[in-house]
Amino acid sequence: MDTGKDPADENALGVFLRARRARLGPEDTGLPTTGRRRVPGLRREEVATLAGVSPDYYTRLEQGRERHPSQQVLEAVARALRLDGEAVAHLHRVATPTPRRTRPAPRVERVVPNLRRLLDSWSDTPAFVLGHTLDVLARNQLAGALFAGFTHADNLLRMTFLDPAAHHFHRDWDRAAEACVATLRRAAGIDPDDRRLTELVGELSVKSAGFRTLWARHEVRGKTREAKLFHHPEVGDLELHYETFTVNGAPTQQLVVYQAEPGSPSADALALLGSLSAARL
Repeated sequence: MDTGKDPADENALGVFLRARRARLGPEDTGLPTTGRRRVPGLRREEVATLAGVSPDYYTRLEQGRERHPSQQVLEAVARALRLDGEAVAHLHRVATPTPRRTRPAPRVERVVPNLRRLLDSWSDTPAFVLGHTLDVLARNQLAGALFAGFTHADNLLRMTFLDPAAHHFHRDWDRAAEACVATLRRAAGIDPDDRRLTELVGELSVKSAGFRTLWARHEVRGKTREAKLFHHPEVGDLELHYETFTVNGAPTQQLVVYQAEPGSPSADALALLGSLSAARL
C-alpha cells in the first residue's frame, strides 16, 4: 500500500520511470513482441534501446544510482516512454530536484478580498479558487449550490474519493478521478516536501483503494479546460465547461470558472439552480 511517502521519495525519478514503463507494451512502441512476460509493460532493456542508451545506464537511472542525467538523455527517455508535455516537465523536475529542506508548517492559503468580491459578482456562473493541493479556498454562491450535496466540500480530491455523493454527482466519475489525481501528482513534482500534500496523499491512500490505484500510475496533468458532466440532485443533468486561470498575486492558486453553452438545457438548469439558491437566502 502506498501511504503517501512517495511525494518526497529519495528515488522519485526511478519510481516515475518504472510506473510509466509498466504502462507501455512493445506493440505501443513498434518493438517486436518476443517471449513470455512475467510483468506488464516494457522491459528495461527495451526502453534503453528506444532511448539510445545502454541497458546498464538505464538500469542505474531507475535504481537511483545515476543522479545527473543530461537533458538529452531525459528527452530521449521521454520519447521512449511516449510522455506528453506535462509528463516531460514532471520528468525534468524529479530528475533535478531542489535540495531537501526541513519541512515547514503547512501553508495557510488565503484568497485576497478583491478576488472574493470578483467571485461574488458572478451570479450566473459557478466559480471557485483552488489551492496548490486542490483545497477549495473560496467559492461564490452558485458554486456552493452546485456542490451542496457534498459533505467533504473543502478539497476536490476528498470530495471525489471520500464523499458518497461523488459517484452520483459525476456522470463520468472515472474521468473526474483521474484528472484530480494527475493534477495532484503534478503538485508533488513541483514541491514534494510540502506537508499539506504529504498529509493529503497519506489520508487518501489509507481511505481509498481507488486513489491508491490512480496515484501509482504517475499520470501528470495540470488543470486547464474541459467539459464536465454532472448530475445535480435538484436540477438534473448538467454539461459545464470550465476554464482555469492562475492567480498572479498567488501563483499556487487557480481560479476555476464554469459555464454552460448559451441556450442549452444545461444553461436553463444552471439558471434554475441559481434561482433556487437565491430563494433560500
